[in-house]
Amino acid sequence: MAGSGSGSGVSVSGSGSEASGGLRRHRVAVLVRHGLLPIEVGIVHRIFGEARSASGEWLYEVVTCALEPGEVRTDADFTLNVAHGAEALEEADTVVLPASGVDYDPGTERSAGRLSPTMADALRRIRPGTRIASICTGAFVLAAAGLLDGRRATTHWRSVDDFRRLFPAVELDADVLYTDEGDVLTAAGVASGIDLCLHMIRCDHGAAVANDVARRTVVPPHREGGQAQYIRRPVPEPQASSTGTARAWALEHLDRPLSLRELAARESMSVRTFTRRFREEVGISPLQWLTQQRIERARQLLEETDLTVDRIAAEAGFGTAASLRLHLHSALGVSPRAYRSTFRGPGVELTVVS
Repeated sequence: MAGSGSGSGVSVSGSGSEASGGLRRHRVAVLVRHGLLPIEVGIVHRIFGEARSASGEWLYEVVTCALEPGEVRTDADFTLNVAHGAEALEEADTVVLPASGVDYDPGTERSAGRLSPTMADALRRIRPGTRIASICTGAFVLAAAGLLDGRRATTHWRSVDDFRRLFPAVELDADVLYTDEGDVLTAAGVASGIDLCLHMIRCDHGAAVANDVARRTVVPPHREGGQAQYIRRPVPEPQASSTGTARAWALEHLDRPLSLRELAARESMSVRTFTRRFREEVGISPLQWLTQQRIERARQLLEETDLTVDRIAAEAGFGTAASLRLHLHSALGVSPRAYRSTFRGPGVELTVVS
């Protein structure tokens, strides 16, 4: 089973199957159970299955496995015929555990906080150091296995009361899209599973690869894990102004100082009204959103250009290289130089960077 560890940061995908060009593909095992949600299984296959290197080689191999091979019930009017049993977990570099209707049945991880003997046996097959992730109420299984004790985790907002009652040792954050504790990650549910898979790809191979996957699957390229999972008013009230124009304008002017007053004026709102509506629509504050967008711009420039760190800091709106280093290290745990050396795309000549 996965060893202990904490903190996000940048990592390089581990060993896996051999690809055509000699690149070793990272093997992702999706562990499904009776009552599975087909959309969550499909998310993992689609997102990881679209990731390619700059030369077009596939970066991941995704396999579906069950506690026992054979027919697995879904929460819809069809079943899945799963060829692999729990033995597939032994060769996985990443294990993803989606939700299941079983989580809601008496005597299972959801209601009792205990692993079934079969599930416990399956999880023991996972090699130490393997990355493990859950989607939605799959977090109940990870918590019952003790993998989340003392760590931040999330689950679907409707399940937080049961989760806190069963697993008081877990630092549950009920408001976020996903959490990253290094080798153990959790997503709030369904659509946030997309965000989590893109996040793992971004950590493995950089923003350029993750953004390419997002374009191929027509989803937003990046929603930060700390964004709220449940926005009470995701669509503006009829005839009410949105903050979308200000956001679009800000993205075109990240290189300059941007004040709340300036953004609010773009929507003809007071700062107070703009800040409230922004949080209602996006789930985080305008300043948090701006910082996220600037970090993404800096990552893109580090990967795709030969600009110096000073120039990238100016282009992304951080002003100084010291400020960029501080924000990048806070978000990813690495320096600009380390990030660039890990994720730099091919065909770009490196100049001296600080």
